[in-house]
Amino acid sequence: MSGHSHYATIKRQKATNDAAKGNLFSKMARAIMIAAKNGPDPDMNFRLRFEIDKARAASMPKENIERAIAKATTEAANLEEITYEGFGPGGFGVMVEVMSDNKNRTAQEIKNVFERGGGSLAGPNAVAFNFESKGFMLVKKGADPDAQMLQLIDAGAEDIEDTPDGFEVYVAPDKLSQIHKKLVENGFEVNETELQMKPKNFQVVDNPQEAFKALKFLDDLEGLDDVQKVFSNLDIPDEVMKNV
Repeated sequence: MSGHSHYATIKRQKATNDAAKGNLFSKMARAIMIAAKNGPDPDMNFRLRFEIDKARAASMPKENIERAIAKATTEAANLEEITYEGFGPGGFGVMVEVMSDNKNRTAQEIKNVFERGGGSLAGPNAVAFNFESKGFMLVKKGADPDAQMLQLIDAGAEDIEDTPDGFEVYVAPDKLSQIHKKLVENGFEVNETELQMKPKNFQVVDNPQEAFKALKFLDDLEGLDDVQKVFSNLDIPDEVMKNV
């Protein structure tokens, strides 16, 4: 949507400061541990390959990555993947993916953030119906973006959004590995790859104060140790973002 910033784009454009890196590395280690449960070889385990690439891009030390893989058969066995649904302040939808070794603790932490931020937790599928699982890639734009878009469509892209950071490419989740490989072989530079929950409909927040409150709430969720990913259908016009 031209002139608008979805939450996924806003998150990417916010620089990660050094103080948050410890928290970031902890989240990435958990993701690597869970992925490695399906096999420790990244050449045979596509999810693990993506998690390792993401960790390397964030300058996570090699020994941290190797340690997380080694823990796949020990500590990872105690980690449970849970998805919470809810509404942020103003009613926009939120999906929160967590990895936890203590479900009760995590549930209380999530509940506290929702209540403090003016949101509310919801039951199963109260929010999920408006999201669909998609494979996501952020592809660097080249000298001929129009030609690139045609190639992306031919490769299997279901949806392409042109952003200042590059092309946000969405594909069927079960074809992400195959299409990613095809793009790289054809010379595309893929800067991000992951599975996402993509909103079907967005909720526009066009008041700077409300937008600030919404982003603060989502940041607080992201800051919880057990939270891996936060997806939202929040949509803030670019002009409003300038005043947030």
